[in-house]
Amino acid sequence: MTPTNSAERPSVSFRLSKAELVLVFITMLWGGTFLLVHNVMTVSGPMFFVGLRFAAAALFVGLVSARSLPGLTATELKAGMLIGVSIMLGYGLQTAGLQTISSSQSAFITALYVPFVPLLQWLVLGRRPGLMPSLGIGLAFAGLMLLAGPGGGSLQFSPGEIATLVSAVAIAAEIILISRYAGQVDVRRVTVVQLATASALSFMMVVPTQERLPDFSWLLLLSAVGLGAMSAVIQVAMNWAQQSVSPTRATLIYAGEPVWAGIVGRIAGERLPGVALLGGLLIVIAVVVSELKIRRRSQEPALEVASEEREAGL
Repeated sequence: MTPTNSAERPSVSFRLSKAELVLVFITMLWGGTFLLVHNVMTVSGPMFFVGLRFAAAALFVGLVSARSLPGLTATELKAGMLIGVSIMLGYGLQTAGLQTISSSQSAFITALYVPFVPLLQWLVLGRRPGLMPSLGIGLAFAGLMLLAGPGGGSLQFSPGEIATLVSAVAIAAEIILISRYAGQVDVRRVTVVQLATASALSFMMVVPTQERLPDFSWLLLLSAVGLGAMSAVIQVAMNWAQQSVSPTRATLIYAGEPVWAGIVGRIAGERLPGVALLGGLLIVIAVVVSELKIRRRSQEPALEVASEEREAGL
């Protein structure tokens, strides 16, 4: 976030930088992937597909970044592996959930990773969330209660909803780790490591989960290659953009993901109950509220930037 020249200007700016526009674009791509993955689950198990998807993504990024790979450092290897573990858990559980719940419902539950970021920082790092993040967490919980269950408003979570909920925690960890290492690593090298790690671990999980290997399918192959290319673009863009975009601005942009997924699902014929749609709306509001900052006019804008950097662990 670029500090303003005057304390009289609003603390929330709607002007988007080049990096922020890139994040908007990848959020649209991300939102559109839910329905495609939901359809692929008719021909493949979740972990094999995630492994194939990220193997393709690692190959794409590796070919583009071949010249820079020999310079891999220990910090980049550590960062890539940690982020790769979170990616495997996040996408693997999310994909498993898509076997039994709709793409729209999956997208809204996945969006909970945004209010989960301050909650996770509190539980793991001892950084107590402020007023707005706490309010966002409360709204997110209420929205989840309305969204959960086949008819909405049920407290009996289905296995698909539980898997997706846990995936949101893993994605929150991914966001924190990316922000933690942003600026310390080469984007191309660390992206290759994290994608390769996610792919290898996903393939390894096929054995303990006793997942049946799928038969050849053009839907599976084309979806894995297409989503692999999209995943490569998304991961590179996230790593690059979050070097100059604060966690607050980034997560506000990511809030549009379930909206885009809901639009795509609606076009494809998905229909959520009214109470579930209300729950989804509350989650989107929670995402925005949890990232808003309350700042006195007398405070210097630079103080807000420093606060955001401390929250991100930079």
